[in-house]
Order: sequence, then C-alpha cells, then structure tokens
Amino acid sequence: MTEYYLAIRWLHIAAVILSGSLFFLRGLLVLAGHSRLAMGALPRYLSIGIDSVLLAAAIALTFILQQYPFVTGWLSAKVVLLIAYIVLGSFALKRGRNPSAKAWFFVAALAVYLFIVSIALTRHPLGILNSIMN
Repeated sequence: MTEYYLAIRWLHIAAVILSGSLFFLRGLLVLAGHSRLAMGALPRYLSIGIDSVLLAAAIALTFILQQYPFVTGWLSAKVVLLIAYIVLGSFALKRGRNPSAKAWFFVAALAVYLFIVSIALTRHPLGILNSIMN
C-alpha cells in the first residue's frame, strides 16, 4: 500500500481543498439569504461525497504512515478540531438562530478549518502557533 502513498496524499489534499471551498461557498450563500440553494440536494450530496473521499484517504494515510489519532499528537489535535469544525459548520449553515449568529459560526468554522490545515502542514499540534510562539 505504501506505493500508493503519494496518490492517496494528493487525493486527501484535493479533498481538503474541495471540502473547504464547498463549505465556504455554501456559507456565503446562507449569509446572502440563499439557504435553499446552499442546502439543496446537489451541494449536500457533493459535500457528503467529497467528505467521504477525504475520510477514506485520511484513514488510508494513517495506516500507511502508521501514525494514529490519540497516539500521535498532531493527528489528535486535527481530529478534535475536526469535530469542532463540524459542529461550528452545522450552526453556520442551518442551526444558527439568526443571520448574525450564523455569520459568527461561519467565521469560527473557517478559522478552525485553517488551523487544521496549519497543523497538517507543520505536523505539530499547535500548527502555525508553534512558529509564532518560538
């Protein structure tokens, strides 16, 4: 399976970019008052498909690299923040009580998404904050 490492890694990276981009687009649509379009069948199923590929690639990479969440610090941080991102995203797209609350959840979800990316790039639980603090 290690012979597929680079292909799986690039698939994972592409899925991260597509997933984040789709969330960003859907969030902008919700904030612009087009919730019906943002929450329609096509964007939802596209999101599910992309996120399924993302998860499958992540699981494959953990086995190839033999680095596992809750054993490897930076992966643990990514998993915990992923849960926060999902919750914040849910409130940003549909569960927020009003447009202002949805906007704050949207910004928070994007910040968490970017922090997860910084953890992946640095392979450190503090991500970009590690270089700022040192």
